[in-house]
Amino acid sequence: MTDAFARALAVLRDFSGDGSGLADPLVAALPIDGAAVATLGPLLASETIAASDPTVARLDELQFDLREGPCWDALRTARPVLEPDLRHNPRHSWPAFSEAALREDVGAIFAFPMIVGRLKIGAVDLYSARAREFTRDQSEQAGALVAVVGRQVLRRSLDALVADAGEAPRTDRFSRRIVHQATGMVIAQLGVSPGEAELVLRGHAFAESRSMREVAEDVLAGRLGFRFDNAGIEDHA
Repeated sequence: MTDAFARALAVLRDFSGDGSGLADPLVAALPIDGAAVATLGPLLASETIAASDPTVARLDELQFDLREGPCWDALRTARPVLEPDLRHNPRHSWPAFSEAALREDVGAIFAFPMIVGRLKIGAVDLYSARAREFTRDQSEQAGALVAVVGRQVLRRSLDALVADAGEAPRTDRFSRRIVHQATGMVIAQLGVSPGEAELVLRGHAFAESRSMREVAEDVLAGRLGFRFDNAGIEDHA
């Protein structure tokens, strides 16, 4: 683990801003020139949450307008999309986006999906002005950082939904105890913090249009569990 990666991971885990600063730790930790964090699709709508510079913000805007590009592919496949030489040896086919991106002086672009449980939230764009490859370690580090970014974006989105509703969800003491017990089981399954474990439960409840108590009961009864896979956190029966 590099010092830059460890620092970025710590910053993102403890991040408490409004979301606009989520891209900067990625640029500090990875061999890239810019990063952007965007929600995509019908769940949270398409919006750039954070962008480290105008070029990467424009790349996001192009993908929103054209409905094609690495972010869409990453979200659809639930896997990173790596394009190390967009100008001379492109591996992927995005005719309209590629033409427009080259006018932005982009040599390489990498997109990582933001997925928590069953929720496909969006994607993170990383770009380099010149062609470059990501090593396996760099791809894994980028994926780990993006996983934390995804949880931060989901947490803020769920909190905003509660705020827009005008009141916190009602729970009785028994419900809170069940959720607390289920949170402990998710901590054991994933090795995450209590806050992250509760976020996984909240995200799953939101995706299933169920209450947290119902999801917690399934976890305690062994009908639902969580594990990490290559796309992030996955739920399983």
